Amino acid sequence: MAITLKDVAERAGVSRSAVSRTFTEGASVSRKTRAKVEKAAAELGYSPNALASSLTTGRTKLIGLISNNFHNPLFLEVFDLFTRGLQDRGLRPLLVNLSAETDPKQSVRMLKQYSVDGAIVASSTLSPSFAEAFKDAGIPVVHSFGRFSTSPNVHVVGIDNVAAGRMAAETLIARGYRRVAFLGGPEQATSTQDRALGFFGALREHPEIDVSISYASAYSFDAGRVEMTRLLMTGPAEAYFCGDDVLSVGALSAVQEAGLSVPGDIGIIGLNDMDMARWQNINLTTIRQPVAEIIGASIELVVGTIETPNRHPETRLFPCRVIERGTLRALP
Repeated sequence: MAITLKDVAERAGVSRSAVSRTFTEGASVSRKTRAKVEKAAAELGYSPNALASSLTTGRTKLIGLISNNFHNPLFLEVFDLFTRGLQDRGLRPLLVNLSAETDPKQSVRMLKQYSVDGAIVASSTLSPSFAEAFKDAGIPVVHSFGRFSTSPNVHVVGIDNVAAGRMAAETLIARGYRRVAFLGGPEQATSTQDRALGFFGALREHPEIDVSISYASAYSFDAGRVEMTRLLMTGPAEAYFCGDDVLSVGALSAVQEAGLSVPGDIGIIGLNDMDMARWQNINLTTIRQPVAEIIGASIELVVGTIETPNRHPETRLFPCRVIERGTLRALP
């Protein structure tokens, strides 16, 4: 039979309310009583009931972790870091899959049913209004990998995607490519739009370079492979900035399937630096997005907002850098 609070109280020789206060964060209990209760609990193998505790404190310690791209291998790393980071703070993640969702109403309703203390929207494709819907519902929220804004309505943590696109263009220019292209993710995704803006902005200063753009239907291997296969039939560029590593791997597969070499015939640079980008058979040159730092800051902000609900929204951006591997020609 399960050990109860009453069993611990009897073993420790204290009241049940004293046991309850011992295991309630912030509750007042003497050092002597706490020691007796903790000793009795350890001897009996008792663990406090988290749900019962939430009724006392008004806090469930549940944090909704919301994403819409479970097929992207990068998000295995994202979910691992998020769940461990939350658990290290005594919080519990509630994972919500929003694949193919465009309306936040259902998600807001679900999180309110579970009485979450806060929410983290982990997506570079959802619009800012999605996270704002949680704030409007009274749920402390952070938009991780969200769109940069100088005056955000909710906390935003991520990278400057315009600057990342500019970095990709400068990397291709420095290697002497004269026909370059942007192979982006979904055209409506804010991350795609901003990366394209930075890419083309940098190339405006180089009219001698031909530049083109195309879009994949999703940030996925299959979508990258399909789009690159189409491009190869219509006359490919010399080098591509693929707006995401998993798109890059799909494009790389299509190029190799066509009997061409990378970087001999076509150069590819990605963005994210997901774990498999460094695998020997991929060896992808890419722009590193500092995922661990973004996640750490997101958790810090959501915890801070739970404690101070009226905290002013802020944007935290982390710098990217090029990771040199083997899918672009060498610098001159």
